[in-house]
Amino acid sequence: MLSTAKEAAAEAELRFRAGRRSTMVSIVVNVALTTLQIAAGIFSGSQALIADGVHSLSDLIADFVVLFAAHHSRKRADADHQYGHQRYENAASLALGGLLLAVGIGMLFSAIHKIQNFGHTPPVHVLALWVALAALLSKELLFRYMLGVAQRVRSSMLVANAWHARSDAASSLVVALGIGGSLLGFTLLDPLAASVVGLMVIRMGWRFFWSALNDLMDKAVSEEELQAIRATLTQTPGVYGVHDLRTRKMGDMTLVDVHLEIDGAQTVTQGHAIAESARQRVMDAHHVLDVMTHVDPVPTEPAQASVPAATEGSQ
Repeated sequence: MLSTAKEAAAEAELRFRAGRRSTMVSIVVNVALTTLQIAAGIFSGSQALIADGVHSLSDLIADFVVLFAAHHSRKRADADHQYGHQRYENAASLALGGLLLAVGIGMLFSAIHKIQNFGHTPPVHVLALWVALAALLSKELLFRYMLGVAQRVRSSMLVANAWHARSDAASSLVVALGIGGSLLGFTLLDPLAASVVGLMVIRMGWRFFWSALNDLMDKAVSEEELQAIRATLTQTPGVYGVHDLRTRKMGDMTLVDVHLEIDGAQTVTQGHAIAESARQRVMDAHHVLDVMTHVDPVPTEPAQASVPAATEGSQ
């Protein structure tokens, strides 16, 4: 049991270090992009590039939220948080989603205002196109790096932050196309690109917000994962059946409650040993924080054995 606790602590430390490293890389990239995009957008008169710069600024804020959550979620259980602090990650994902929603709505309204005043929209400078292309390449490379780290340490918060970077790459592509159209004389394409970016950000923000909200409301794991946990339990020696299997998310981990059916003729000590074995097997095989077991005694003799006695009594 002690070795398992040490392994869990070592895994948590590995996840924290990997997450901090990838997030620091993201911070450096986003500081550079935010400064470059907003400055170039103002100079070149590109609404789309300014919108993309604001999007990069939201990424920078998101990175600090991730660092804050990663620091607190690795704390051990205490008197006030007896199940640990893993839900800091869910709260961070919720904050990321809310931030993206707010930024996306603001960008959309700004672009709509620009479209309504279309007649006063001058063509953008060619500098905007080069900056947009540089941002596109930087964000796509950042996404691939961050997603690789997130998948290696199995962190949903880092996955969310990585896909945030991918949404930035997609928005930069739209921005580059809008700026290119504006340079060709279709000046309406620049504010249209800004509005598309706003809609993309809103969509991504809603997905993160809704997913995190469900996790905070004790959403169960997927049906596939549930059946995998059930199979691990039923394959435990001494377990005759499983019922009332329930799960709920706790950060990137899962809490499990289950009733185990065991031989009613066994002693309490034997039943406890079987339940503890089932618990440990699940925690070793799945991304599970803890398993709360309840032992239900069941008869192991065939039910027909009592039928003759009942029949004799009735004659």
